[in-house]
Amino acid sequence: MEDSVPGSWSKRNALLAIAIGGMIAGALDLTQACILFGWDIPLSIAAGLIGPKALHGGAGTYVLGVSLHFVIALSAATIYYAASRKLGFLIEHPLVCGLFYGAAIETVMNLIVLPLSALHARGPYELHDLLQGLLVHMVVAGLPIAFSIRRLANNPMRAIKP
Repeated sequence: MEDSVPGSWSKRNALLAIAIGGMIAGALDLTQACILFGWDIPLSIAAGLIGPKALHGGAGTYVLGVSLHFVIALSAATIYYAASRKLGFLIEHPLVCGLFYGAAIETVMNLIVLPLSALHARGPYELHDLLQGLLVHMVVAGLPIAFSIRRLANNPMRAIKP
């Protein structure tokens, strides 16, 4: 029956899976960041785009930071979805793959995104902070994305299996 699903329905499922996974991951990650580092963390996120002056910004800068955070989370969900279309094990093993994906998100943010941001954030990092970041992103980002894609997106591998 999967093969007879119209293209628009399949696209709607993909967008729903990406939106739910990205929004849950974004909400959990932003909440934990605010709890751990303070409620002005969206200003730091905005500073990654517009520079250190954002750290003293107002409501507009705060909203920009929150928006950027969710753009990043939705982008991460989109990447996982796209990869899952070719790599069936991402759908078949969401627990393990989600944990690894969360660690990959944290690693990319620390080694590529933050150094290239307007803040040019680079280490040295404390081991405790690195481990905490990895574990948090494995759970609050990787798992919601992996499980939403598994649950809500059409699985292209089902049509292949007997």
